[in-house]
Amino acid sequence: MVVQKILIIEDEPQIARVLQLELEFEGYTTKVTHTGTDGLIAYREEQWDLVLLDVMLPEMNGFEVLQRIRKKDTTPVILLTAKGLVEDKVTGLDLGANDYVTKPFDFEELLARIRAALRVTSTTQIQQDILSFADLSLNKQTREVTRAGHAIHLTPREYDLLVHFLKHPQHVQSREQILNAVWGYEYYGDTNVVDVYVRYLRQKIDATGTPLLHTVRGVGYVLKVASDEA
Repeated sequence: MVVQKILIIEDEPQIARVLQLELEFEGYTTKVTHTGTDGLIAYREEQWDLVLLDVMLPEMNGFEVLQRIRKKDTTPVILLTAKGLVEDKVTGLDLGANDYVTKPFDFEELLARIRAALRVTSTTQIQQDILSFADLSLNKQTREVTRAGHAIHLTPREYDLLVHFLKHPQHVQSREQILNAVWGYEYYGDTNVVDVYVRYLRQKIDATGTPLLHTVRGVGYVLKVASDEA
């Protein structure tokens, strides 16, 4: 079981300590910081599953910290504040907070909000890890590829090529675009390598169903259900 990590940025030592003890009792790994600056440094030094962020912090307030976090990623952030003003809640949510809890709060309610935020993130991550088109599916976590439930075994280069097509379904990809995406901008070899690997990939993914990978003559290739080959 993966232990989830929560960063606590709270300037009141007693509240921070209670949060840390309760969350660790629930099985989370935590770290506590007491200023906005230290919190942002801690956030940048490690990967976190969720941040509990007090609004009224010394050095840099919670809204500023939140803005800087949102410039980098979408880690769930729950704001903690002694204020119950509607405008503060609106500001926090508009800046990208996932939730907002007013002090004093019931710890069981906070736990429920934490679980909800982590659940949404987990679902989103799973969705991002699965690329699919028609009955073709690729799992980026396990590198498993299936078509209509049948496993397809690909070489590393064929796999990378399929990832590219699955990221751009129904859009014609030129050989140059494919080379840059799969082989890299510094590849100086023959562009015919694309044709060779597309042929290998087509033989595997189209072996158990209707054709999905099509040639657009004079242009390149496209992943689509109906063929427009000329």
